[in-house]
Amino acid sequence: MNDEETGHAPDDDAPIQEARLWKGNGWTARVIKNDDDEGWAVAMIKDGEPEPALVGPWTMGRDKKNPKPLDVNAFHTLVKTAAEVLRRHEQQLHAMLHKSTVVASDGIELKVTLDIVPDDEHPYALLSAFDEVGERIAQARVAANFKLSPASAASWVENEFRAPR
Repeated sequence: MNDEETGHAPDDDAPIQEARLWKGNGWTARVIKNDDDEGWAVAMIKDGEPEPALVGPWTMGRDKKNPKPLDVNAFHTLVKTAAEVLRRHEQQLHAMLHKSTVVASDGIELKVTLDIVPDDEHPYALLSAFDEVGERIAQARVAANFKLSPASAASWVENEFRAPR
């Protein structure tokens, strides 16, 4: 009996293990024709994402025409590599949007952070100061292009946390 005869819907989460298509562990690997040359490429797509996280060259098979079939070891290596690419991208984005420095004021060390809010129409940033126990003592909204440096942080503190212009 097939799924239609039993009334059960096909399982969208069931692993697929075909020569040019593997699906499992939240990822899909699809071997595709490389448009740039005669070879093949593999695209790794995370479930729910519209674009591949990784596209790379794929090995030719023995006949030098068709791609080598995907297998369990290749799939696991591709998943690991694609996940690492996403992790690095997230780390880079976090580093771009969140900056911090430490300044001394009246013998106390203050941590000053800048958190950019990347809104398409009205981006901005929040400048915050935290005391030695991590409690926020001040916050100001600033332009998204505000440059946080030890000097700009010290100036903000010295100006009694008034929003910089």
